[in-house]
Amino acid sequence: MQLLVRPGNESQPRISGFEFLSFSASQLKPGEGTDGETGERELGLVLLGGKCSAASSRGEWKDIGRRPNVFSGMPYALYLPVSTRYSITTETGCDLAFCWCRAEDSYPPRLITPADIEVEIRGGGNATRQINKIIRPEFPAHRLLVVEVYTPSGNWSSYPPHKHDTHTPPGEVDLEEIYYYRIDRPEGYAIQKLYTPDRHLDEMLTVKDGEMVLVPEGYHPVVAAHGYNVYYLNALAGSARSMAASDDPDYVWVRGTWRDKDPRVPVVTMEMEH
Repeated sequence: MQLLVRPGNESQPRISGFEFLSFSASQLKPGEGTDGETGERELGLVLLGGKCSAASSRGEWKDIGRRPNVFSGMPYALYLPVSTRYSITTETGCDLAFCWCRAEDSYPPRLITPADIEVEIRGGGNATRQINKIIRPEFPAHRLLVVEVYTPSGNWSSYPPHKHDTHTPPGEVDLEEIYYYRIDRPEGYAIQKLYTPDRHLDEMLTVKDGEMVLVPEGYHPVVAAHGYNVYYLNALAGSARSMAASDDPDYVWVRGTWRDKDPRVPVVTMEMEH
């Protein structure tokens, strides 16, 4: 399975080895648009930057979005259920992420605004990061879960290393996951390790702006290169609407060393665009 997907190849109508998730990204210029149909998938459309309007067979939403880019504010998103026709237009240009998930049940469409986002400051020390919860387990959808994560320069994320590849609730559920990256400077990068307990998967990936990492199984920690703030959009889906994961037992002790949160977090807030 190809774990690192580079820009231009991130459109994944079907991801080999994944049962549920697919993903695409689109940057629309002023006056451009795109349309389609969800079919047998539910869709989480995340505004990475800019503004757009959406018309669909299930409703219309005008002037969605506010932040110029992911490092400038909180997200807007649109949830569309199965069997929905849609068209997206923009007068000013926009940067879109399409998080797709196979679904059988239909739920109401919904616009998600910055006021709806639950923000969590997770970890401590140089493992402090910001999680913006967009489509949470409590959100009325079939399988799809979506969050975005901000990791400041030099910090670790998804740490201690955790995994969610076995269905043993409530402690862990089996979830596919994608990491879609943006870096605040074009030459920046993150490093992501993927490994299983028996090391049949053991990879170290250097990830740049606009690239995507597929996580079919195993532990998957991330570190931001010094000098560069790292953003990634996570889409997850699997055996349950839960984010339950288990830590690598070799690194659980690290939690006990955390005393303070990194003062650089939160990286983005509601007030930034004003």
